[in-house]
Amino acid sequence: MNMLTDAAVEEALDASQNSDTLKMRGEDVCVFYGEKQALFGVNLDVRENQVTALIGPSGCGKSTFLRCLNRMNDTIDIARITGKITLDGEDIYDPRIDVVELRARVGMVFQKPNPFPKSIYENIAYGPRIHGLATKKSEFDEVVEASLQKAGLFNEVKDRLHEPGTGLSGGQQQRLCIARAIAVSPEVILMDEPCSALDPIATAKVEELIDELRENYTIVIVTHSMQQAARVSQRTAMFHLGNLVEEGPTDKMFTNPDDKRTQDYITGRFG
Repeated sequence: MNMLTDAAVEEALDASQNSDTLKMRGEDVCVFYGEKQALFGVNLDVRENQVTALIGPSGCGKSTFLRCLNRMNDTIDIARITGKITLDGEDIYDPRIDVVELRARVGMVFQKPNPFPKSIYENIAYGPRIHGLATKKSEFDEVVEASLQKAGLFNEVKDRLHEPGTGLSGGQQQRLCIARAIAVSPEVILMDEPCSALDPIATAKVEELIDELRENYTIVIVTHSMQQAARVSQRTAMFHLGNLVEEGPTDKMFTNPDDKRTQDYITGRFG
């Protein structure tokens, strides 16, 4: 019986990861806010139907890079982006790209739950309505129920769909925001510290949901919780001072990273 060495197993694992379908790619991405440069030549692949966690200390560029993936930095007047970011091989910064359509394909869930000041039902129906994905009440009913089911929330709110979304608990509000993102059938879901404002029970529900959603969506998550990154992601990218330090399979990053900065950050010795 042939026994593979640890190095051979690691190489085979990495090769299998690299053979996975590429969904998004950042090439030499730099971001400037006025005179200040926030990202320096980031090269990062995002694989389909996997969770990629972005980790690193505060202010290191994680959220800045995340916002590049659906052009949220366009909303900041002094922001300037160079390099290239592709979705299914297509440059998302091409002038011909419809940004509204892009943000339907690449949805976003923010740090603090931010339901619209509307009913639970209307929070979900809003996206399909403005994108023309539904026109009849039966179609809206179907997409609302399906989205809430996928977000693991339907059974909790099915009898109060026409009550304000803001009346839900924090964890429920965040799952409502995830359902709202799902409602327009995105391909990628970006999550910027989605559990930082939640209690441990609500966090566990969202993490379980992330694992389920991975079957149908590609997910990129920014998190300050090393435990969360280890639990939910298949690949992890470490940022520091606007640079991508390293990226790889989460198991390897947490047990045998290539860079001492990653090791120090994960073990709490970073300073």
